[in-house]
Amino acid sequence: MGSRNRTAALEQLWRAPSAPHDHPRVKRAAGRPDRRPHLLALTDLLGLGAPAWWVLHAAHAPRPSAAAAVAALVWVGVRATRGRYTEPPPGRPRPFSPPLADWLVLVGTLVVLLAVTGHRPDPATAVPALVPGLAAALTAVAAGRWRAARRHGPAHRVLVVGESAGLDRAVGRLTSRAGHPYAVVAAVPVGEGAPGGETPVPGRLAPEPAEDDVSTVLGSAFAHDADLVLVVPGPKLTGDRLRRLTWGLHDGGVALCVLSDLSGTAAARVRPASVAGLTLLHVAPPLRHGPQAALKALVDRIGAALGLLVLAPLFLAVALAVRLTSRGPVFHRQVRHGRHNTPFTMWKFRTMVADAESRKEQLARVNESEGPMFKMRRDPRVTRIGHALRRTSVDELPQLFNVLRGDMSLVGPRPPLPEEVARYDEKELRRLAVRPGLTGLWQVSGRSDLSWQETVRLDLWYVDNWSVTTDLGLLARTVRAVADGRGAY
Repeated sequence: MGSRNRTAALEQLWRAPSAPHDHPRVKRAAGRPDRRPHLLALTDLLGLGAPAWWVLHAAHAPRPSAAAAVAALVWVGVRATRGRYTEPPPGRPRPFSPPLADWLVLVGTLVVLLAVTGHRPDPATAVPALVPGLAAALTAVAAGRWRAARRHGPAHRVLVVGESAGLDRAVGRLTSRAGHPYAVVAAVPVGEGAPGGETPVPGRLAPEPAEDDVSTVLGSAFAHDADLVLVVPGPKLTGDRLRRLTWGLHDGGVALCVLSDLSGTAAARVRPASVAGLTLLHVAPPLRHGPQAALKALVDRIGAALGLLVLAPLFLAVALAVRLTSRGPVFHRQVRHGRHNTPFTMWKFRTMVADAESRKEQLARVNESEGPMFKMRRDPRVTRIGHALRRTSVDELPQLFNVLRGDMSLVGPRPPLPEEVARYDEKELRRLAVRPGLTGLWQVSGRSDLSWQETVRLDLWYVDNWSVTTDLGLLARTVRAVADGRGAY
C-alpha cells in the first residue's frame, strides 16, 4: 500500500509542474553564491598588475602604475570575454592550458593598443612584465582543480537509465575511470538485463512505454539522492517516451543528460542547432590543414631543436652507459610506419641485447598483448640499463631527431611496426592519418598497461580531435606520467 501511495504521489508531482520537488542537494546549494569567479578575477588582476608594476618600475619605464593597471584590466577583460570566470557545462572539466591562449590574446591586444596610442615600450621590459600574470593564472587553475578533486570528489550523483547493452557500457566506462565528475549511484534498465558489477538496480522500466516510467525513474533518483539522470537512448527509449521522461524529470527537480552516439567526438567540435523544429548537431571536421596544423609543425621543429640542444649532456651520458654495459650499438634503429602509412627509420637508445629482433619469434607464445603489438612485462632481452631507460622513457628521446626531420610529431599516436600495420583493419589504419608522436594519449593513460582496444580508442580520439591546446596539455601530463612510470616496461 505504501509503495502504491508513493507512486501515486510521484505521478501527481509529474502532472503538476507548478510544484517541483525540492531535491535535498539542490536545497543545500540554494542561497549560497559562488564566489570562485570573483576570487579568480581578483587573482588575475593582482597576479598580473602587481608584478607588472614592479618590473616596469625597476626598469624605469614611464608611468609604470598606469601601464600595469591597463595591462591588468585588459587581462581580466580578455579572460572574462573568453568565459574563464564561468563554470563549464557538467561533465566538461575546466582545461589547464587556456591561460596560455588567453595570454597570447592579451599580448596581441596590448600591441594593438600601443600602436593606436603611439607608445613604443621596450619589448625586453614589457614582455617579462606580463609573464607573472600567466604564471598566476596557471597556478590558480591548477589549485582550483586540485581543491575540487580533494574536497568535493565527483560533482554529480548519477542514475543511469537505458537498455541492457548501452546501460552496461555507460556504467562500465563511468565506474572504471577516474578524473571525471560523475559517480554512478544506481541504474534503471529498460526491459531485461542489468549492469555488471555491484551497481544497485532500484527499479526497471517495461520494454514498452508505461504510465509509471517517470515515477520509477524519479523514485530511484530520490532513493539514491541522485542529482542527475543519464539516459542511454535505444529502440525502446526514444522519441515520445524520452520526451515524457524529460518533462517528468525536470518537473521533479532532477537534471537530465542524454548519452550521444558521438562519444568519440570532442565536445568542442559539436555545435547544436535548431532547424524547422529539428535539433541538429553539426560536427566540425578534424584538423588536418590550416593555421593550427602549421603552428603544430612549427612547435614540433622548434621544440625538437631546443630539446636536442638542452639534452645534449644527457644524451652523451646515456650513450656511454649503454655502450659500456652491453655489447652492441648505442642506438637502435627500427622501421616504423608514419603518416599516410609511410615507412621511416625511428631512433631509440638501445635497451635490449644486440640480437633482440632475432629472438622475438621465440617469445611470441608468451606475448602479453591481445592485439598486433608485442609486449612482455619481464622481457628477458632487456638489459639492466635498459630497464632504467624504459622506466624513465629516456630511451625515447632520440626520436627528437625524427621530429626534427618531420617523420614524427611531439604529440601523436604510437608509431607502429610494419608487421603490426599488416594486421590492421580499416578502423586501426585511421591511426596513421596524422604523424605519430613522441608522446600521446596512450602514454599519459597507462602505456603498456592498456589493452589493444583501449590503445586504438585513445589514438582514434586524438586523430579526430587534436588541437594545439590539447597537445600542450598532453605535454604537461607527460611529465607526470614519466615520473609515475606506470606501464613503462
